[in-house]
Amino acid sequence: MAVMRKAILVSAMLYGLGLCAPAIVSSSSASSTPPGPSQLSDPSYGPTPGESDVYATYNGTARPFPGNITGAVLNITTGPPGADDLLFQNLLSAEWIIFSFYQQGVERFNASSFMEAGFPNTTYERIQQIRDNEAGHLRIFQDQISPTSIKPGACLYAFPYDDPASFLVLQTIIEISSMAFLTGLELQARLDTSRAALVAIAATESRHNTWSLIENWNSAPFAGPSDTIFPYANQILDFTNEWVVEGSCPPQNPVFPSPRQHLPQMTPAKGTKSILPGSELVVSFTQPDNQPRFADKDYHAVFFHGVSNISVPFDTEHNSTTIPESFDALGIIIAIIADAEGAPTKESVVAGPLILPQSPAVLSEIYTSG
Repeated sequence: MAVMRKAILVSAMLYGLGLCAPAIVSSSSASSTPPGPSQLSDPSYGPTPGESDVYATYNGTARPFPGNITGAVLNITTGPPGADDLLFQNLLSAEWIIFSFYQQGVERFNASSFMEAGFPNTTYERIQQIRDNEAGHLRIFQDQISPTSIKPGACLYAFPYDDPASFLVLQTIIEISSMAFLTGLELQARLDTSRAALVAIAATESRHNTWSLIENWNSAPFAGPSDTIFPYANQILDFTNEWVVEGSCPPQNPVFPSPRQHLPQMTPAKGTKSILPGSELVVSFTQPDNQPRFADKDYHAVFFHGVSNISVPFDTEHNSTTIPESFDALGIIIAIIADAEGAPTKESVVAGPLILPQSPAVLSEIYTSG
């Protein structure tokens, strides 16, 4: 029960309730002589994902390549960008966040940390292995960006966890959110090879989440017949900007994500009793200087779950709506506020997205603890 209480607290923090302090990740390079841009732009430089144990079973605490080289890699030639360079620039910036999260867990904790918190004795080893996978993703995404475009580097990041239990809660939320934005990015891809790469990465992320659901939360590992598809991936990526320390990114980095809508972010209001299907949902907009401006017309709360979405009226006076009762309570539901039913375009979205985790139970119960 102590584990669950800690998990509930950090999840509440994630959604803006401010119940624990963030931990800061340093992204300083572990390499005294970083390679030049021409080397990192060469896919054959360094360990190759799929051909090196570095990206699968390395169990050290030092940052594995290329995570130890955190600066932006400048383009080495001029000319038009590759067809999917922008997509992979966005994804590489997001991957730096994910890799840094796991790397900090490896540095901050050890096997005893998780065992003493009530988790299996293999938990730390799995966190190391996922960190290794994420380092491989860094290299894969770097290699997907053409030499005419910048490869973004790492920033400093502040993550809302304070112990092993809350770390694993955030880990689960990161992984289930990754599935949603990867499906959205696939819709943006122009090249078949890019789509294939995204499917392959999504399959790996799904394994990470399945492990955590089974081993750490004793929960059913399935999200129903389909993970949630959210078509506007950049909106989820923008949500992760709350973990980026302002002003800490390499100055050469492109805007993340690009294009960026700067949508107002929202959270279930304090006192929310449930985020399960059929529940009334009142939202708070968390950024004082970025509030939605509602005109005199109808607005909709659009809920994405599985391969479909359902629109219900959104009361702009009370900021309230109802989560569709027809959804199953598995995986995640993603909510946005739109000025058109079904949110047919990204421009129709006026606030969000809001991630509503349905399973494991520890996540779906985060607003019922008091």
